[in-house]
Formats: sequence, structure tokens, C-alpha cells
Amino acid sequence: MSLDALHIILPAAGIVVGAIGGALGTYLVDRKSAESKVAKADEMVKKMVDDAQTRAETLKKETILEAKEEVYRIKSENERENKERRNELQRAERRLQQREESFDKKQDGLEQREQQLNKRIKNVEAKEASIDKLYEEQNKELERVAGMSQEEAKGIILANVEKDARHDAALIIRDIEAKTKAEADRRAVNIISMAIQRCAADHVAEATVSVVALPNDEMKGRIIGREGRNIRTLETATGVDLIIDDTPEAVILSGFDPMRREIARIALEKLILDGRIHPARIEEMVEKARKEVETQIREAGEQAVFEVGVHGLHHELIRLLGRLRYRTSYGQNVLKHSIEVAHLAGLMATELGVNVQLAKRAGLLHDIGKAIDHEVEGTHNQIGADLAKKYRENNQVVHCILAHHGDVEPGTVEAVLVQAADAISAARPGARRETLENYIKRLEKLEEIANSFEGVDKSFAIQAGREVRIMVKSDTVSDTDIVVIAKDIVKRIEAELEYPGQIKVNVIRETRATEFAK
Repeated sequence: MSLDALHIILPAAGIVVGAIGGALGTYLVDRKSAESKVAKADEMVKKMVDDAQTRAETLKKETILEAKEEVYRIKSENERENKERRNELQRAERRLQQREESFDKKQDGLEQREQQLNKRIKNVEAKEASIDKLYEEQNKELERVAGMSQEEAKGIILANVEKDARHDAALIIRDIEAKTKAEADRRAVNIISMAIQRCAADHVAEATVSVVALPNDEMKGRIIGREGRNIRTLETATGVDLIIDDTPEAVILSGFDPMRREIARIALEKLILDGRIHPARIEEMVEKARKEVETQIREAGEQAVFEVGVHGLHHELIRLLGRLRYRTSYGQNVLKHSIEVAHLAGLMATELGVNVQLAKRAGLLHDIGKAIDHEVEGTHNQIGADLAKKYRENNQVVHCILAHHGDVEPGTVEAVLVQAADAISAARPGARRETLENYIKRLEKLEEIANSFEGVDKSFAIQAGREVRIMVKSDTVSDTDIVVIAKDIVKRIEAELEYPGQIKVNVIRETRATEFAK
């Protein structure tokens, strides 16, 4: 019996039980009416049971039919799926069979190709053997005809190729150098011109005499003293020549050492103000003037350091910087020159993006050796480098000082900038001066160096010795040779000449063709 039939029968049974209970209760009250009601109830129960059985049978049949339909449906689906799988397997088998047939065909083709390739390889090997034999016979015949071995001929060819390659390389190098130099010159000119514009300092050549004003001409006699003892004492104490001539109310102090001349000037002015002029007083005033100049030296060094913006210098280096105030080079004040070099190097370092403080520091100290070069043996750049080491300066600063005149090859960008700034400051018009005799000797030596090279026809020093133009013989010197000649001349000039700034060496090769129309 199914669950649906039970659901119907159980409520019906509940109703029957309820009806029987009701009938029994009524029976106890009224037996007669109970009997009739029992009969009716029996009939109702019988009818309800019959209906329930009928419904249960109906539901049972329906459930069985539904189950059979579901089984049939599942069976149909399984059969359909099995059929599809069988079809798919058949298709896969056909594809595999086709692939096997195709593979067999390809394998047959590969075997045929392999046989053909083996035949070709044998033919090629035979031809190679024949070619090698012919090549060997040809080489022997060539060696017999040329009268030289294969190695000898190869050496000649390689030599010719090497010669041509060197010539082509020289041409390429020249073109690359020209392009690089043009670009470098353009950038360098921009950077240098910008630096010069931003650091425009006035230059006045230092004189070798000082003039001291006198209140009256009678003071000249007192300065000279009895039998010239005052003037002799002053000249001995200061190392400066006093020139007392017909110049009204003036005495001239002459000397190439600016420090001594300054001491003599201060001492003489103090003596004139004091009025007491005698040997003892002169010595006392000279000593006071010397102390005053030392104070000025220290202040000048501190002012230079402050102006450039360099900090942490040893106090002895600051004092030596101050001494450069009384040192000149070709008439140019060395302290002003050092300050300008520091500014120029710093500006160029800013443009190039390198260490600005290092460039300024090295530029300020590059000529520090000139403060004591009359006391210590050696070149001023070597003396300066030793001083920088002594007072614990950075090794890069020491290198810049040592390399600023090319005694050693600059190893850093800052060293190159200090060298360039030094040349710019020294080469400015009016910054330095030299005697006519030295100037003429330098020009003559410049032309002499140029004329000493083989292949040089004529040479001319122009632009006050800033440039030398050299004409070479076109029949003995090639275009590639002039590059080497120019570099060799530059090396000789740097090694043998002393000059401010830089000298341009311009080598010119000219080819002329001359014909006459008759």
C-alpha cells in the first residue's frame, strides 16, 4: 500500500473511531436511538471504508503507472546516451584509422626523401673531393706563376689591407674628432661665456712703485737724514728703494715685493705723522707696520674665504691666502686671481652638475704655493699640494692643485675646471702684463718650435702669441699627418714655454694646381 493511500485511510479511520465513540455515548443515554444510529453508523463506516479502499486502489494503480513511466523514461535516456557514445567511439576510431593511414603515407615519403638525401650527400662529397683537388692544383699553379708561397702572398695582402684600414681609420678618427671637437667647443664656449658674464671682475695690473704724499718738501730732507742715515736705515729695514727726486711733495717707494713696499709705505706715513724721524724710531715704526700688515693679511684671507663661500679651512691656509694679496704674477694680484678662479670653477661646475664646493675650494687654493715659493724649493703647484696635504685637505683638492698647470694629467672633472678657470682668469685682456723683451722671446721661441718639425714650410705667431699658424708642404705631408704634427707641436710648446692662458696651434695644408694658357 502506498503512502498516499495511508494518508487517506488514516483520517477516515479517525472519523470512524470518532463516530463509534459518539454512538456508544448516545447508546448509554438512549438505547433505542442508539441502535438506529449504530445501524446508520455501520452503514456509513462500511461506505467510507469501501470509498477508502477504492481510492487506495486508484492511487496504487496511478503510482505504479507513474513508476513504470519513470523507469521507461530513464531506460530510454540510457539507451540514447549509449547510442551517442557508440557513435562517438566509431567516429574516433575512424579518425584514428585515417591518421594511421596518413602517418604511414608520410613515413613512406620520408623514407624516399632519406634515400634521395643520401644520394645527394654522396654526390656532394664526391664534388667536394674533386673541388679540393682542383683548388690544391690551382694554388700550386698560382704559386708557380707568382713565384711565391701562399703564406707570402697572404702576408702581402694582409699588409696592404692593414695599410688601407689604417688610412680609413685615420680618416674616420679625424671626422669623429672634428665633430666631437665642434660640439665640445660649442658647449664649452657657452659654459665659459656664461661663467665669465656671471663673474665679471675688474683687473688692474699691480704697479711696482708706491707714492707717499708729503706735507711739504722740507720733509724730504728729514727723511734723508744727516749724511743719508735715515733713508739708509729705512731701505735696510724694509728692503725697498726710496726715490726722492724733484717730484713735489712726494716720495716714491720702488720694489717688486708688494708686501715689503706696503710695510715701507705704512712705516713712512707713520713717521711723517709722528714727526720724529731717526734710525731707532724708523726701526720701531717698521716693526709696527709689519704687525699691521700681518693683521691685514689675516683679514684679507678671511675675507677671501667668506667671499667665495668656502668653510673649514685650516687657519694657516687662511693666513697664506692673505699673503697672496701682496703677491703678483705678471702684474696680476694673485689673491684676486684665486678668488676669481674659485668663482669661475664653481659656476662651470654648477652648469656641468659636478661638485661645486670642491671646485671652489680647489680654485681658491690652486696658487697657495706662491705664498712661500720664494722660501721653499720647487714649483708653486708642488709646494701648494704639499701645503694642502700638510693641513689635511681632501686628496681631490690636492690633485687639483697639482694638476692645474698640467704637471700631472687631470684625473677628475673638477681638476679640469680649475685648470680652465685658471687659464680664463689669466688670459683676460689687461689681467697680466709682461716685458717687451720676454714677449718677443716667447714669439720667437714659438715659431722656432714650429719650424723644427719635418714637413713644416713656414710658421707665424699671431694674436700676441695666442695662436701660431703653421704651413706644411703638401707634397710630403698628408691630411692625416697634420693631426699628428699639431699634437706633437702642442706637446713641445707645453714642455718648453711658459705663457699665460693658452696657445692655439693651427696646422694648414694647401694643394695648388698652376697652369699657363699660351
